[in-house]
Amino acid sequence: YTGNNTDDTNITGLEFKPDFVWIKERSGTEPHLLFNSVQRGLTAHTFLKSNTSAVEANDPNALQSFNKDGFQIGTSSELNANSETYAAWCWKAGGTAVSNTDGSITSSVSANQEAGFSICSWTINTSGVYTIGHGLGKAPDWIMMKNRDTTNNWDCYHVSVGNTKRIKLNTNETPQDYTEPWNDTTPTSSVFTSTGSWLGGDGNKII
Repeated sequence: YTGNNTDDTNITGLEFKPDFVWIKERSGTEPHLLFNSVQRGLTAHTFLKSNTSAVEANDPNALQSFNKDGFQIGTSSELNANSETYAAWCWKAGGTAVSNTDGSITSSVSANQEAGFSICSWTINTSGVYTIGHGLGKAPDWIMMKNRDTTNNWDCYHVSVGNTKRIKLNTNETPQDYTEPWNDTTPTSSVFTSTGSWLGGDGNKII
């Protein structure tokens, strides 16, 4: 789409209501902005930037709502500057999140099993090893994980890389041998494994 620097601009044509929207300016150098319905709720304008390790941010002029045929944006120059062009990647999860108790820590999950996509949010309550329910019904091939409260890398798992390594989404480094994100454990059809210590421990919110 092309920006117009106008508040309450509706981007339409998806034919579904998205739960995850990833926006990047194509004609300039503004960062990647990631929004999801589980993290942000119905009224907050909360987002993360995939190219940085920064904590979540809030801007009422950024993405303003998820709509039945797309989404609404404000006047933020990062996603709606006049005449600038943007790409938006949109995913449909399962709508309003529900509690998932498959893991040792209860998670809030919005899952679309048919599409093989889910969004999971949880608060760490341990410094040790724990499991999180993902709601997919099949083992995920790809996981992106970020601490919302503390400056920390985006840690990614991919089945082709294996459970002993992490890929840091916010850097251009090669996969790194690192035990903590996945505890060297392959995800199952119901849960994936992580450790509390690497993400700042007790009380930190993760998406």
